[in-house]
Amino acid sequence: MISDPADLKNAFARFVTGVTIVSCKPEGEGVKPLGLTVNSFTSVSLDPPLVLWCIDKTSSVYNTFAQANNYAVTILKSDQADMSGRFATPGQHGFEGVEVETMVTGAPVLKDRLASIDCEIEARHDAGDHVILVGRVVDLDYKDHAPLMYVGRNYLEGPVISEEN
Repeated sequence: MISDPADLKNAFARFVTGVTIVSCKPEGEGVKPLGLTVNSFTSVSLDPPLVLWCIDKTSSVYNTFAQANNYAVTILKSDQADMSGRFATPGQHGFEGVEVETMVTGAPVLKDRLASIDCEIEARHDAGDHVILVGRVVDLDYKDHAPLMYVGRNYLEGPVISEEN
C-alpha cells in the first residue's frame, strides 16, 4: 500500500520520458488554441493509428481539452526546454509570440519541432484524478534531431534520431 503520494512521484521520476506540447483548437468563435507540456504521451496502436495522453482534472485547461474534438502533439527537440517550461507554467498556455503551424484538425504545433502528430479524439476514459484522451492520428511529420527527455525532474538530450536509426 502506498502511504505517501510523494513516494509514487519519486518512483515515477526515475522513468525517462520524452517531452511534448499537446494543443487543441477548441470549438467556438474567439476561443483561442491552448497548449500544455505533457510527458504522459504514448503510442497505442498502429492499426488503427492511435495515441494517448492524460490530463489532470484539476488543470486550468482541463475544460478546454475536455470539450475539444481534436489535439495535436508537438514532440520537442533537445534545445526546447524553454518551450516545455513555458507551457508547464500556469497561465502560459496560449501561443502568443510562438511560431506555429496547423495541420488537418487546425490544432497548432510548434513550427520548430522534432515531430508532430495531429489527432481527432477517438475516446475519453476516466482514470482516477486524470482523463485519458485517445486520439486517432490523421496527420504527422518528423525531422532528424535529438529529442528532449525528462528524468529525475531534469532535462536530458537524447541521441539524434534519423531515418537510419
